[in-house]
Amino acid sequence: MISLNQAVIVEGKYDKIKLSSIIDAPIITTDGFAIFKNREKQNLIRKLALKRGIIILTDSDSAGMMIRNRVCQGIPKEHVTNVYIPEIFGKEKRKRHASKEGTLGVEGVPVDVIKSALDRAGVFSQNSKEKSEQITKTDLFVLGLSGGENSEKRRRELLCDLNLPSKMSANALLDVLNVFYTRQEFMQMCEKETGENQSGY
Repeated sequence: MISLNQAVIVEGKYDKIKLSSIIDAPIITTDGFAIFKNREKQNLIRKLALKRGIIILTDSDSAGMMIRNRVCQGIPKEHVTNVYIPEIFGKEKRKRHASKEGTLGVEGVPVDVIKSALDRAGVFSQNSKEKSEQITKTDLFVLGLSGGENSEKRRRELLCDLNLPSKMSANALLDVLNVFYTRQEFMQMCEKETGENQSGY
């Protein structure tokens, strides 16, 4: 498992599943072309880029290039690392038919090819944050942000305060928080908010 500082941007959930077996980093999906209209996710990706940098790993077909270009818009180049997989013709096992251009997407490309693409882009030289600093699922539970009766409501309040997408799941929230904050910073912020806001989280 390769730990990275940057958030990784991919097209869909199956790409995310594939990369989750290779890298330890926040992985954000564009949900295909939905990113073109999703202002909340555009803002989230921009924030991630400015905070830690992003790695864009989309498919090698025309659609993947269009999505890559859209994600890059408005983000300074120094905050973006483009990783390109080669054009490999074939069909993903879960699909009945090959893609329009007949090439494999990120989900269908062999792991060693993805690792090679990451290596060529120089991402392996990035240092990961110490695990002792990570915010955990247990922290979210203790703070009432997951696993409790009012957790969803409290999570929405926190997401609103942080100007993040309101429908983000607890797991997605955890990934993003670990990009923006150390555990100590986050706990201090929550203690302050609890003191100032009677609803608290």
